[in-house]
Amino acid sequence: MSRVGKMPVPLPQGVSVTVDGASVEVKGPRGVLAREIPADVTVRQEDSALLVERKDDERRSRALHGLTRTLVANMVVGVTDGYRKELEIQGVGYRAAAKSPTVLEMALGFSHPVTVEAPEGISFEVPLPTRIVVCGNDKEKVGQVAADIRKIRKPEPYKGKGIRYLGEYVQRKAGKAAK
Repeated sequence: MSRVGKMPVPLPQGVSVTVDGASVEVKGPRGVLAREIPADVTVRQEDSALLVERKDDERRSRALHGLTRTLVANMVVGVTDGYRKELEIQGVGYRAAAKSPTVLEMALGFSHPVTVEAPEGISFEVPLPTRIVVCGNDKEKVGQVAADIRKIRKPEPYKGKGIRYLGEYVQRKAGKAAK
């Protein structure tokens, strides 16, 4: 039995779950999230918790058991608290500004400013010109948008300039040795 999969997902006050065949819909104070679940796994509600069970002990079912439980738990956390991913910008003249909650404009050393538009359900905050916060209910989307922003100007190993996750360590390389 999967150690992760067999744990029940607690449902906080104000969260309702609708299980309709292969789809799970979670409603909470921050919105609604829905996801299709694999046929090898079932989700059922018991009291104030969700139980994820697999139909058999085949390899695929065992693999999807813990994954499905974690995805459902992430949906519950998303509609109650939401997710945030923080990025920091390092480099002389590198900065970000929020044009609106869904549009981000960055100066990253290119000849032009870089504009990023958030997909539905994602918003940006810029508390400092060198700090970007990606917020949303869907953990997968928040992480993907943060990774896409980081990909625009990855931190380079010589001077450390670029966009990195908050607290990320970038190993530095020695420069060219002088004679």
